[in-house]
Amino acid sequence: MMKRPRVLLADDHKIVVEGLTKLLAPDCELVGTVENGRELVQAVKELQPDVAVVDISMPLLNGIDAVAQLKKAKVKTRIIFLTMHPDITYATRALEVGASGYILKQSAPSELFEAIREVLKGRVYVTPMIAKDLLQSFMQKSSRSGKLIELTARQREVLQLVAEGHSAKEIASILKISPRTVEFHKHSIAEKLNLDSQAQLVQYAIKHGLVSV
Repeated sequence: MMKRPRVLLADDHKIVVEGLTKLLAPDCELVGTVENGRELVQAVKELQPDVAVVDISMPLLNGIDAVAQLKKAKVKTRIIFLTMHPDITYATRALEVGASGYILKQSAPSELFEAIREVLKGRVYVTPMIAKDLLQSFMQKSSRSGKLIELTARQREVLQLVAEGHSAKEIASILKISPRTVEFHKHSIAEKLNLDSQAQLVQYAIKHGLVSV
């Protein structure tokens, strides 16, 4: 008999977490829940779950950049993104950073446990709702993810925190850098993206899924 997979949930919506907990409890061992990307990175390193089910839009650090950090740290945990975003751009970025699965929240009841079983076999699971379009996108070598890819990991972190309304001093404390360095990154981001104001930076971050509205 196959042992119950150890699963970590990462989502900042309590109702979603409660629903997923009830859904997975009969077949999985739930090792914990986290509400932001920074907690996710720490929890995966400490708990080493078999699978982490991760939302894309989370506070402090979005799911995609959090997973990029985890893959850089060479963790063995399989990542399944469970998101409301059906956009192929998000799915492409998710797989590029090393995710093993991508499903939509609306199809979670019917697909999530199947996705967990598949990724634990070393396979990639993408919801049938977008699989055809995603394959076509890869075949066309589409580069619709835009200028966000041009930003460094640290610049994306700063941009998300700016968009969430944190001050330079707060960002400096979260990232353990100086406020002056934060201001330097903000200037570099605005220059690279050709944006003139903080409002435009916020709009850009929302458009590219770094923060949720």
